[in-house]
Amino acid sequence: MNYWLIKSEPEAYSWDDLVAKGTDHWDGVRNYAARNNMKTMKVGDLAFFYHSVKEKAIVGIAECVKEHYPDPTTDDDRWVVVDFSPKQKLKKPVTLEDIKADDRLQGMDLLRLSRLSVQSVKKEEFDIILEKSQS
Repeated sequence: MNYWLIKSEPEAYSWDDLVAKGTDHWDGVRNYAARNNMKTMKVGDLAFFYHSVKEKAIVGIAECVKEHYPDPTTDDDRWVVVDFSPKQKLKKPVTLEDIKADDRLQGMDLLRLSRLSVQSVKKEEFDIILEKSQS
C-alpha cells in the first residue's frame, strides 16, 4: 500500500463534499508531477485529504477505489483522474503548523513541495500524523 496527500481549497471542494458524494473522481490536476503520482496510485491506497489556503490542515483520509483513467473534464489526453471514497474524518485536524513543529516530519513533501497538489507520504509520516490526530 502507498500513502498520499491530496489538496483542495475547501471553498472549491471540501472533505464534506467528498463525504456527501460517497465516491468521486479527483480532477483538475494540471501539474505533471501530481499527475504522475496519480498514475501510480492503486486501489486501496490511502490519501490524507488536506484543506489548503485558509485552513491548512489534514482533515480526513480517503481511499483510492479506482485507478487512473482519462480526466472527463478535459479533451486533453495528458490528464487523468482517480476515484476516491472517504474512509474516515480525523478526530482532530492536523495543521500545517503542527507538521512544521515536528522534527520527525521535516522531510515531508508537504514542507518541501508545498505547491504540489498530489504528493506521496511515507508510511512513517502517515503514522505520525494519525497519532497527532488522536491527541
